[in-house]
Amino acid sequence: MKRSWLAVAFGTAVALAGCAQTAQDENTNVYKRSGNTINVTDRNELYNKKGVPNGDDTPLNNFGYVRHQKSPTLGDVNGYNNMPSFNREQAADIISKLCTQLPNIKDVATLVTDEEVLVVYDADTNNREQTADQVKKTALSVVPRYYHVYVADNPQLMKDIERFGRLDSNARNIDQLLDATIQQMLKYPQGKKLNDGENENGEMINETNDELDRDFRDGTPRPTPKGR
Repeated sequence: MKRSWLAVAFGTAVALAGCAQTAQDENTNVYKRSGNTINVTDRNELYNKKGVPNGDDTPLNNFGYVRHQKSPTLGDVNGYNNMPSFNREQAADIISKLCTQLPNIKDVATLVTDEEVLVVYDADTNNREQTADQVKKTALSVVPRYYHVYVADNPQLMKDIERFGRLDSNARNIDQLLDATIQQMLKYPQGKKLNDGENENGEMINETNDELDRDFRDGTPRPTPKGR
């Protein structure tokens, strides 16, 4: 009798394990791209990989949606230690490529630093101000919003920004060197003022924490940099 009871219990355990494995296999098909349960990381692309067909739809037309939630487990960061970082060289590459698609733009060189974007281009245009505005707004669409963008339609300045390509934010006197180049670029059209609170280069006008920002034409006296 005792052996029969043990046999039944063992059979039940095996059956439950089989169901759990089946459920796990089924879930694997759903979560194979993320490996996370739905209550931790809700990935829309798992269920809408191709989007809703709509005539001439392409993957570039699809919306993007991703939802993240904190794990209820204390100290579990859900792999957020591997957060992607902003790649300045890739941003410069994207900006240059996009700008060459603008009307009348023939050649573009872009430098992306820790807080500025410098774009020098060669253009055959009758409206330099409009072209400068297009180039500037293209650059602003790529970088984080705190960046300032300076443009110049003088190809001779390409060498001036090219020399910074192998440097970084910790290079000696880098801020002073960049400032001198930016001052030269400001002699060329910069496009329209972005809005009532920002000038042509995306610098805040009369901002409260101006002492923390290296603005050039924001309407307030520019403080002397300390240790920079």
